[in-house]
Amino acid sequence: MSKSPKILIAGGGIGGMAAALSLLRRGYEVEVYEQARELGEVGAGVQISPNGSRALDALGVFETLKAASCAPQKKEFRLWNTGRRWPMFDLGPLAIEKYGYPYLTVYRPDLLGTLVDAVRALSPDCIRLAKSVTDVELRDDGVTLHFQDGSSADGDLLVGADGVKSAVRKSLFGDDEANFTGMIAWRAVIPMERLPEHLRQMVGWTWIGPGGHMVNYPLRGGKLMNMIGTIERDDWQVESWYEQGSIEECATDFAGWHEDVQTLIHAAPTVMKWAFMERTPRTEWTKGRATLLGDACHATLPFLAQGAVMSIEDGVVLGRCLDKYDDPLEALKAYEQARVERTRKMVMGAKENTARFHESALATEEGAVKYMETEWSRDPITDRYDWLYRYDVQTTEI
Repeated sequence: MSKSPKILIAGGGIGGMAAALSLLRRGYEVEVYEQARELGEVGAGVQISPNGSRALDALGVFETLKAASCAPQKKEFRLWNTGRRWPMFDLGPLAIEKYGYPYLTVYRPDLLGTLVDAVRALSPDCIRLAKSVTDVELRDDGVTLHFQDGSSADGDLLVGADGVKSAVRKSLFGDDEANFTGMIAWRAVIPMERLPEHLRQMVGWTWIGPGGHMVNYPLRGGKLMNMIGTIERDDWQVESWYEQGSIEECATDFAGWHEDVQTLIHAAPTVMKWAFMERTPRTEWTKGRATLLGDACHATLPFLAQGAVMSIEDGVVLGRCLDKYDDPLEALKAYEQARVERTRKMVMGAKENTARFHESALATEEGAVKYMETEWSRDPITDRYDWLYRYDVQTTEI
């Protein structure tokens, strides 16, 4: 750009901080406005596939995060009741050989903390807390954010990275409808010492069964085990990461499942419970001098393990587009066009995996063997995941 713009970012989560870091590293003036009084992430795990590791490397934080994460040796499917195993991915040296980067499992607070530290190293005062957006004012020559406390902020461009319930999206486009999926999730982070030796492996397991599935994988160098269980239920529809549930209710939802699943549940210090809502990915997320990023424009179910990665990719591509185009409006449109189809495909892929994880044929081992050969042998897995993992944020066309 001929003139370096001042860029406002609404939202200080993973996507907002990835965008801030991408832009600061390119020399832009950035201000981040976060509604919370303290920066923090929920205690949960996040999977960073090779395309995500590549994007983190583009932001200069890959090595730092790698040191605080786990690199599981492999991922396996396990049958809900017998525990029978099928290979899913080889995640160790073979992943690096094939894709150039490893598959990491990361504690969400560590991911956010790494990004925040890198942002503050470049611009110590750019993050403003306790700033809840109420409205966006677009002009031909700039944009103004209005906050609940009566204050406002002016900039040349705006990035709405304020999550699934985005105030920026609502102000620009009207609120998007969210539909209950008929599924609820249970999540927990378990200190590894609470688990028996055979459940402390550096392996990611996806337990699959009729009407539900559970995922567990190690975090923080093997000090923690992440657990998230999804079950089909329609009697509870609260969309919140912060709602505490009971161990007993969670165990009841997975009654009849393998003893390892029950061991994981009962080893959890606490379990959190939330309802999965579904939103249609937007086909347009840029308006004038404002654009959206991450969950604000393409919220996804977690069944492709790409939610955080999508937001990080967005941030890198946004920075590249602002560097390439002199006209800021053209740059924001180019960013949208570069990302809209890939993110739509990711969201739809996650939705399609729901049926694959909850297939009725998994009720019996005989049915499961036939089903796994059809849907989860090497060729189908390669078809569904290679395009994801080979993506390069630094060279994709913009």
